[in-house]
Amino acid sequence: MTSPDPSALVECRSLSFGYGERRILDDVSFTVPKGKVTALMGASGGGKTTVLRLIGGQVRAQRGQVLFEGEDVGAMDAGGLYRTRRRMGMLFQFGALFTDLSVFDNVAFPLREHTSLSEALVRDIVLMKLNAVGLRGARDLMPSEISGGMARRVALARAIALDPELIMYDEPFAGLDPISLGTAAQLIRRLNDTLGITSIVVSHDLEETFHIADQVIVLANGKVAAQGTPAEVMASQDPLVDQFVHARPDGPVHFHYHGPTVAQDFGGGFQA
Repeated sequence: MTSPDPSALVECRSLSFGYGERRILDDVSFTVPKGKVTALMGASGGGKTTVLRLIGGQVRAQRGQVLFEGEDVGAMDAGGLYRTRRRMGMLFQFGALFTDLSVFDNVAFPLREHTSLSEALVRDIVLMKLNAVGLRGARDLMPSEISGGMARRVALARAIALDPELIMYDEPFAGLDPISLGTAAQLIRRLNDTLGITSIVVSHDLEETFHIADQVIVLANGKVAAQGTPAEVMASQDPLVDQFVHARPDGPVHFHYHGPTVAQDFGGGFQA
């Protein structure tokens, strides 16, 4: 067995996973270096969110390993998973705030759930985290009273409440206006560098993601299609990667889903 890479926070080794007969990941290997922003990209259904679920232990690899600081997540018992997840933060798509809790109580939730800190200390930590995302003044508002961009920032404050070593972002830019999108991207980069954490960003927004990422991994057809700096991935000669990063309508990814021919469905007299 190869020794863990000391420069990597997460290692995926020969990872395979699928649902029934549908293979999502097929012998995938890559590393997520400590202190860096790694972007996971690729067409919808390519396995990006599945990778996040494997790292968090929500599902277990059918073959291969996911190592977090050298420990196999798939081999952990419930107690081990619970302890490891405390070292991770997760920003869910669209924020996933608790709608019946205030902004303050949303951010306080993981502190109250996972620690025995006094309410006075919880208050100070929550206000510091909200201040880091520019929303200390919104502490008493309800999720229904804030914008989508603000909700995403509240969710980010909640994700960093326990000072995790890893933050995973699942489509953090989806549905945001240009100003909110730029703010969210800058926050991801700034918090990563200021807190000395490691970030994994799943996103389809090439411009903002390439601007903040140190490393880009493109998943396609269950494999790693490209891996490197944003510039290296942009220059890839792989047809599928080229189609993805340059948004070309024609290429390996076809408009029509595979199925019967037009003639088979409509008869020989029909012209497409």
